[in-house]
Formats: sequence, structure tokens, C-alpha cells
Amino acid sequence: MAADVPVDAAALREEVRSKYREVAIDPHGKYHFHTGRPLAARLGYDIATVDALPDAAVESFAGVANPFSFGRLQPRAQVIDIGSGGGFDCVIAAGQVGPEGRVIGVDMTDEMLEKARATAASMGLSNVEFRKGIIEDMPVEDGWADVVISNGVINLCADKRAVFSEILRVLRPGGRLQFADIANGQPVPEAAIRNIDLWTA
Repeated sequence: MAADVPVDAAALREEVRSKYREVAIDPHGKYHFHTGRPLAARLGYDIATVDALPDAAVESFAGVANPFSFGRLQPRAQVIDIGSGGGFDCVIAAGQVGPEGRVIGVDMTDEMLEKARATAASMGLSNVEFRKGIIEDMPVEDGWADVVISNGVINLCADKRAVFSEILRVLRPGGRLQFADIANGQPVPEAAIRNIDLWTA
């Protein structure tokens, strides 16, 4: 473990995986965060677009903001969604890039990947695929993406430098990152940083 990562990264990853496994299996359960259509509306997603989606595409959504508020994706763009979960943002991205664009969702939770793949297949989205992996070591070739999107995932990773290094690796020259996340501008005691329960509570 790197000296500047004072939490057990593997243990944290397993705790995050466990939490979002629950959200995939029981999207209407009680969590400390909001989910689904009410959350998408609160975060400013286009209501008509969201209303047109099947429940399976939306119900496990648990983002923190709207990465598309920074700008609409261009037709034919190649996009990676890191920490893609149940695939909600991938479905939105697929609609924006069109049939000649491509979207890759990367996630580490089997249940989320299964749900996302089933949803994409049921919607006939041949321009979307989901790959299992962690965002500190993405299963995507160098310089592939025009845009990387992310929604409330980077804050759950212990090694932020590794995440941003990977984002730079997979982006083509001139590509961009559109992400929504949670940040804390105040110092956090090391004891709190080491407490995995506080990362996911």
C-alpha cells in the first residue's frame, strides 16, 4: 500500500462492492443515499429522457450529480463511464453519442454488471458494453476515449492519484473528463480516514 494511502484499499474496495451489490439486488431498499428516478430528477437529468427509460435502467442509479451538465456528448464520441453501476449514465451517454459512438462502462460489482448488460441488451443498445474492472486499473486500451465520465465513484477510491493517472492513460490527446463527485475541503483526521465505515456510511 502506498504511504500516502492510509486506508486499506482492498478492504475499502470490498466494502464498497458489498454496498452496491445490495443496491443492484434490492434497488428499493433503505440506504443512506437516494436512488432511482426521484434522484435523477433531483440532480437535473432531462425528465423526458429518464421517463422514457425502463425501470431496470434507472432503479439502481445512485449518483451524486449530473456529469452531463458540463456539456452534451458529441455524436460518434467514444466514452468510458468509470464505476458504471447499473448502467444508467451509460444509457444516457449511448443516446447522446448515437449508434456510431461507443460507450464502455467499467465496474467491479458482478451484480451491477449483470443488471447493466441485461438492460442494454433489452434496449437493443449495441453501442454499449460493460467490462469488469477497477478504475485504478481499467480494462481499456491507451488513448481510446474522447470523454471519461464518472458519478460519485472517485471519492470511494483510496488512491485518487492512481485513478486520475488511469483516466489520463485512457483519454486520447485533447479528450476530457466530465465527473460529478463529493469533495471535502477540510482536513480529515487520519483515524477517520482509516475508518472504512466512514467512507461508505
